[in-house]
Amino acid sequence: MTHLTAIILTYNEARHIEACIQSVKFADAVLVFDSYSTDNTVDLARRTGADVIQHPFSDYATQRNAALDSVRGKTDWVLFVDADERVDAPLADEIRRVIQTDEAVGWRIPRHNYIFGKLTRATGWYPDYQTRLLKVGFARYDPTRKVHEVVMLDGELGTLTHPLTHYNYDNARQFAQKQRKYTAYEAKILYERGVRPKLRNYILQPIRHFKWRFFELKGYQDGLHGLRLSLLMSWYEFKKYWLLRGLWRENGG
Repeated sequence: MTHLTAIILTYNEARHIEACIQSVKFADAVLVFDSYSTDNTVDLARRTGADVIQHPFSDYATQRNAALDSVRGKTDWVLFVDADERVDAPLADEIRRVIQTDEAVGWRIPRHNYIFGKLTRATGWYPDYQTRLLKVGFARYDPTRKVHEVVMLDGELGTLTHPLTHYNYDNARQFAQKQRKYTAYEAKILYERGVRPKLRNYILQPIRHFKWRFFELKGYQDGLHGLRLSLLMSWYEFKKYWLLRGLWRENGG
């Protein structure tokens, strides 16, 4: 019988961890791979029936690779689930079915994103494929991609039909905190590549980004919610180049 372990990476996820664990109990084992939470995430996880390993966090790719290493030889497949995600019964059934086949060594899963409490069906947040179901020994995360990590597979990638449910941003403050983090990271990548911002970047790139999200990715289908998200993301596109400008100035460029 093929063995499946669900792995949940955590840091201070007391609010979400119990519901997340309950949603992945169809797996043969549940492992919470914790980054030394300071709240009661670990206690709640153990109380809900999960095993817990604590490991210091440096970046997401390194953490996921460490989690994979921790279960090598103990399980056949791993399903990575974030604490603010849930696996519904149709997806659980589909996962159980495909891991019994030799069709692929990794599977990407579409994701339903709830942003500010609204299911966001367009604007770049669907299908939002996440490669999370991995055959142990055939998958690693690219160590150079510290954020928005990328899976490297030694074999074929398949696509599941049923979505994960992701409760990712409750409010504008939480959204802003996460986008500031991503924007700073992307600005640093551009700087390391030697990209220098030009005056037109501060104007044209945000406009292009808005058009891409609202028209090409059909943000208009999400109504005012899609318009708001398109405007917010175009603002952070501006901020990316503004931060890039600051990096060059700080380093005498």
